[in-house]
Amino acid sequence: MSLAEYIESLKKYKVLGPDIVYHRTLPARGACYARESGVTNPVKAVIKRAGIPRLYAHQERAVALIKKGIHTVVATPTASGKSLIYNLPVLESLLENKDSRALYLFPLKALARDQLGTLQKLFDDIAMDVLGKGPFTAAVYDGDLSSHARTRIRNAPPHALLTNPEMLHLAMLAHHRLWEPFFKNLKFVVVDEVHTYRGVMGSHMAWVFRRLRRICRHYGSDPVFVFSSATIDNPRELAADLTGLCVELINESGAPCGEKEILLMGGMAGAAQTAIQLMHAAIHRNLRTIVYTQSRKITELIAMWASQRAGALASRISAYRAGFLPGERRDIEDKLASGELLAVVSTSALELGIDIGNLDLCILVGYPGTIMSTWQRAGRVGRDGGESAMIFVAHEDALDHYFMNNPKDLFDMPPEKAVINPLNPVIMARHLECAAADLALVAGEDILQESGVAPVLDRLERDATLLKSAEGSTWFSARKSPHRRVSLRGTGTTVPIFLSGTRTLLGHVDKLRAFYETHEGAVYIHHGNTHVVNRFDPEKCIVEVTPQVVGYYTRARSVKSTEILEETSHRALGNTRMGFGTLRVTDHVTGYERKAVGTGKSLGIIPLDFPPNTFETQGVWIEIPDEIKAFMESNRYHFMGGIHAMEHAAIGILPLLVMTDRNDLGGISIPFHPQISRGAVFIYDGTPGGIGLSRQAFHHGDLLLKRTLDVIASCKCDNGCPACVHSPKCGSGNRPIDKTAALKILEQMQKGALKGKNRLSPPNKTRGSASGVMERVGNFISSVRKSRTNELHGDFELQKTVVRQSDKFTGEERGLFAEEEKKILKTEGHFRYGVLDLETRRSAKEVGGWHRARDMGVSCVVVYDSHTDIFKEYLQEDIPALVKDLAAYDLVVGFNIIRFDYQVLSGLSHFDFSTLPTLDLLKKVHEKLGYRLSLDRLAKETLGAQKSADGLLALKWWKEGKIRKIIDYCIQDVLVTRDLYRFGRDNDHLLFRNKAGHQVRLPVKW
Repeated sequence: MSLAEYIESLKKYKVLGPDIVYHRTLPARGACYARESGVTNPVKAVIKRAGIPRLYAHQERAVALIKKGIHTVVATPTASGKSLIYNLPVLESLLENKDSRALYLFPLKALARDQLGTLQKLFDDIAMDVLGKGPFTAAVYDGDLSSHARTRIRNAPPHALLTNPEMLHLAMLAHHRLWEPFFKNLKFVVVDEVHTYRGVMGSHMAWVFRRLRRICRHYGSDPVFVFSSATIDNPRELAADLTGLCVELINESGAPCGEKEILLMGGMAGAAQTAIQLMHAAIHRNLRTIVYTQSRKITELIAMWASQRAGALASRISAYRAGFLPGERRDIEDKLASGELLAVVSTSALELGIDIGNLDLCILVGYPGTIMSTWQRAGRVGRDGGESAMIFVAHEDALDHYFMNNPKDLFDMPPEKAVINPLNPVIMARHLECAAADLALVAGEDILQESGVAPVLDRLERDATLLKSAEGSTWFSARKSPHRRVSLRGTGTTVPIFLSGTRTLLGHVDKLRAFYETHEGAVYIHHGNTHVVNRFDPEKCIVEVTPQVVGYYTRARSVKSTEILEETSHRALGNTRMGFGTLRVTDHVTGYERKAVGTGKSLGIIPLDFPPNTFETQGVWIEIPDEIKAFMESNRYHFMGGIHAMEHAAIGILPLLVMTDRNDLGGISIPFHPQISRGAVFIYDGTPGGIGLSRQAFHHGDLLLKRTLDVIASCKCDNGCPACVHSPKCGSGNRPIDKTAALKILEQMQKGALKGKNRLSPPNKTRGSASGVMERVGNFISSVRKSRTNELHGDFELQKTVVRQSDKFTGEERGLFAEEEKKILKTEGHFRYGVLDLETRRSAKEVGGWHRARDMGVSCVVVYDSHTDIFKEYLQEDIPALVKDLAAYDLVVGFNIIRFDYQVLSGLSHFDFSTLPTLDLLKKVHEKLGYRLSLDRLAKETLGAQKSADGLLALKWWKEGKIRKIIDYCIQDVLVTRDLYRFGRDNDHLLFRNKAGHQVRLPVKW
């Protein structure tokens, strides 16, 4: 049956017909062809053989730019021939020079495999037409290949290599020396579906592309970048931010399109149940259908419920989502393309251009979160130019009901901006470490001139993540392969999900999401089968689940708090103000709630014992003036319920302004925040370091408040619902919530300008301003000096006071603070330290192992005294005197003193050596590097000195009674340890030679 009959029947159907809110027909559009082909005759013949008689106008313009070496982004609708645009210049380049190479980057492995056949056919055709050319080769390089296949490709790179971001990051850049011929001849980098590189992933990719360009420069190539994008508001800006390049834009399509019916439905019977009825009606008419959902869980549920009620057609319905294993996904794609499957229920995983055949009907279960995604999904049907339809079924969500109340906005609203934040310090730091592992970083090179790099580089150096060369001009990565610690699509590592008691892998989940979705007791659905999590180990990063049929689903409960670290901007919003800056957010998952599948009724809350997650990010806060709070309380409105409802509604409506969904954002409502001395609503990026979403919210502050008020006022519910002020991810279960109070607060905010004590105050400049930093550090140092009393003995006590409170300072402040601290210690002349080393009478083997060090006995102990400048000698019978002397020092310095020397001495004295103020140099080295260095290795590089003997020789001398030789050897060790301590104290680093043979600095802070 025809699609027109399906639409007509739907309108007449008594159950669903009245639920249709809006219907619009988008007319068909004819093609606009190019006057000239813009390609050489051999290439022209190949595309004609492929059934393409002429190029569209936009294709010709784009190809011409690329052939001139101009970086180009093509942002046109689905099925407008974007792949041909980047394939044709690659073909012509190969005809000119068979050694040229092209890198094709796809966000999904399935997209790369989907494009392989098309590209290889073009290559084969051109080789047939042009004598003496070819064969030209293309190959997919991804993690699904065997190691043998990957090695074969690496040893003989194809002319076109199709891969994904992870393989570029992990396998190619990290091992670029194995790819030298490929990078040396790289002429084109094709970035398909570039609009997907936004948010966290886009911020990562900005650095992956910078690292790629750096490697290309190293091998003498300068490839042209070609970007393909869905229709977004800022494709040129996004491509430029991702790569640091100037990019030309092609965004007017000459491709034809068929007529498309668009229907909006209210979802009165529930979005999922409505979608199932629509799907059943479609597949019984043999209409090929794709259903898009907003979460993995609802994808599995709809597919499972639809199959259970589909009778003989049950086998022709399938779920599809991220988390499925690669073989499972490819099987579903093939069956959908062949027609074996009639309907697929998918998350955004099938939003992109994977070839799944020609589809007739697209059903959206809920608003996808962006205008861009809405039309991208609509473009997945009717790709052959025939009739198609999209039905948008509203979910219980603020945005869904916004469009039900304002349907024309769906068609008139411009697409959103794709937002990334290359300045995210967390992401930047990880990729600077990877870049240093790719190739040592050299002062003055381009990547180090990027905005925001200097302070991050300084922190990485202080943390010994990067090791500076002895002369100070080069930085090396302390780890050989830091790349695997970087997850491009999340904020951290991914956690595997195993079937309990087996090594059967079901899927993966981002570690931060795991606390909310795969905690112990959580319900996990895979291929329609429910499982219950019986183990979640956040330390070992593992989840185990057991198959179990349950009649409930789970939702995590959490509590949050936030601290303003720095306010960088502020603005007036009617009768209030909005601030923007850096926040420290603490999010603590405290338990989870079980809710009945059918009714959503709560079945109880189960507590969980997790440590809190704390991170710094960017955020905005809307202050609630005292007059508004007083008005609310005097009229007996629920103030906390009002600001909580306002927070939920604002987060729910924010995706209309920024390309994101509410899961990328966090929020918290506080009736009184101590830093601003009044109530506030915070909205922040849910990613450590921030990804630019809240910055966009700040720029659209007026519109955000207006839209928030509109969505609450237009909702027909009485007390609040998911369409206005309830959040599906609220950590407190949407309690307390007061819709009426939220309306009153928002109405009051839009009355007049700020007055009285609510007037705008200057932004907090305690962080970020050089003068503010100096003032704050100076004031603190003065307060420490003044607070010293008779109980504070010597500089060590002053140092401890300083160090205990220095966590109040970060970044630039810490550097200034360290200098001030040095001045204090130099001006106070009473600091007394001792440097200790000892030799034993027995070896570890003789006493039964190193853990029996207390039984080794002492042949001698030597302590250098900084006040007398002499080396004091002690024998075993002098241990009581030694203990008395050690207690007088402000600091005791040693090398492995805590784990060895003190353990040996504890076998000869009841004194608690752990009470001594101790600096163990080896312990500090290990804390920085993660591994240990010998005293001899450090002394040789730092001091040009070395030990005079070793422990085994000292044991031999003990047995021979040569005590003087042992003492002299011990003095030499103490001398070396003392000089290492002094060098580190005065220079803030030691020197050692890393495994690659480079002499590098080890930052220290004694």
